[in-house]
Amino acid sequence: MVYYRFSSLLLKDGWLSPAYVGVDEQGLIGYLASQPPAEAGAAVQTVAGVALPGFQNAHSHAFQYGMAGQAEQHAPGTRDDFWSWREAMYACAETFSPEQNEQVATTLYRHLLRNGYTSVVEFHYLHHDPTGRPYTNLGEMGERLVAAARTAGIKITLVPVFYQKGDFGREPQPRQRRFILPTLDDYLRLLDANREAVKHYERASLGFGVHSLRAVEAGDVLATHSQGPADLPFHLHAAEQTLEVERSLAHLGARPVEWLLDNLPLNDRFHLVHCTHMTTDETTRLARSGAQVVLCPGTEGNLGDGIFPLVEYAEAGGRWSIGTDSHISLNPLEDLRWLDYGQRLIHRRRNIFADGASVLVDKTFFAGHKAAGRTPKDYFALGQPLDAVVYDSSHPLLAQAGPQHLLPAVVYTADPSAILGTLVDGQWAYWAEELKQGKTALRA
Repeated sequence: MVYYRFSSLLLKDGWLSPAYVGVDEQGLIGYLASQPPAEAGAAVQTVAGVALPGFQNAHSHAFQYGMAGQAEQHAPGTRDDFWSWREAMYACAETFSPEQNEQVATTLYRHLLRNGYTSVVEFHYLHHDPTGRPYTNLGEMGERLVAAARTAGIKITLVPVFYQKGDFGREPQPRQRRFILPTLDDYLRLLDANREAVKHYERASLGFGVHSLRAVEAGDVLATHSQGPADLPFHLHAAEQTLEVERSLAHLGARPVEWLLDNLPLNDRFHLVHCTHMTTDETTRLARSGAQVVLCPGTEGNLGDGIFPLVEYAEAGGRWSIGTDSHISLNPLEDLRWLDYGQRLIHRRRNIFADGASVLVDKTFFAGHKAAGRTPKDYFALGQPLDAVVYDSSHPLLAQAGPQHLLPAVVYTADPSAILGTLVDGQWAYWAEELKQGKTALRA
């Protein structure tokens, strides 16, 4: 067993300080205590840092990292919004070979580890070659994403999604041809191919779902759920844009979230991404359904989507995770802060939650794992993998914080420069230069 000693380690009921953690060959925690192990001659690596559970990225489109920052200019006098950004995204999608997709995803996943993420849910719809023809291996692009995760060392839940239409009832555009699967049978064959792809990496698993109500016929949305796997998380986009809501009302006679609530047995297997534009009734019903939302503050802010009604949703018992979506922002702490700050700006008051740092970490940890198909008992527990991000305890604002204020100091003040390293399955997936060069208190 390999042992670590952290200055502090966060559990649901508070800090364990100091924290001794032992992991076996599979990276599972076999020892967790404030006292050193009694095992004779046990070597302990001492890390002068505070360990938080690794962040869970519940929504990623890896190929879009290849265009991050490249859609921020437009001609004077023209309107730039989600729909114009989407055209730039289509242009990006047209260019990616499988090799390029793997290269970009590998770079992205390494950066996610550098920022404290230990797991990514890849919402995957770049299925075909640039002409729209399926690859000989239907799971080619999925295999590339799994290979990228393996190279980087991050956990991945691959979610190949059904994308059928150009918009509500409209035929696909030529620029969408790489995404399109005409029938549910086509999608289920692709899903099976991606099931094989995740077998190539022990840290990979599978999810499924549909892109959105606007991208799949309503009857096929229902059939995808009923005919798809009963044991996997189900993901889809919903109500990101006001125009999407208007078109849903015109085509389906209901708002997107309203339609989902009325027509599907929503429960904790469902993960609805964005849900920015909901009525009060939708917000309450969605929270009470047990379904979870995936919020992507960096992308939602960049695209001008709007601000999710988090206060009302939380008060109704809702649960949420976070994702980086288009990857314009990769810092989970920044996204947690903006979840809070957006509500402060709307409601014009501070401390929306009595203990914002604890609420934000707790909600996004458990819902993020659920989005990936996992159900941990605690942030760290016997029998669970050691997945952690470790912040430098000598960082000025962390060093001055006592136990009561240590987590808020991390969540509201830290950035990736304070990270010493990221552990996945008990191994360093990322080490800061200070650790590599022995400049911090890391010793056997």
